[in-house]
Amino acid sequence: MTIESTDGTPFHEGDQVVLAQGSYQGTLGVFLRLGKDVNWAEIRERDGSVRSHPVIWLAHSPGPAATVVN
Repeated sequence: MTIESTDGTPFHEGDQVVLAQGSYQGTLGVFLRLGKDVNWAEIRERDGSVRSHPVIWLAHSPGPAATVVN
């Protein structure tokens, strides 16, 4: 199953994404994987936290997300 962004391009692990909709609109991150419910995706946000968001809210980021250093 291919999950596509609202612009019709698929998401792949490591893609730079931005939340284009929802209450956290503008949040940058890295696409990690789909959740058990394929309508949800896990992304690593700039602060290093991993959160789930509806796939429909995601768009490919026009620029690189910040690298998280542990």
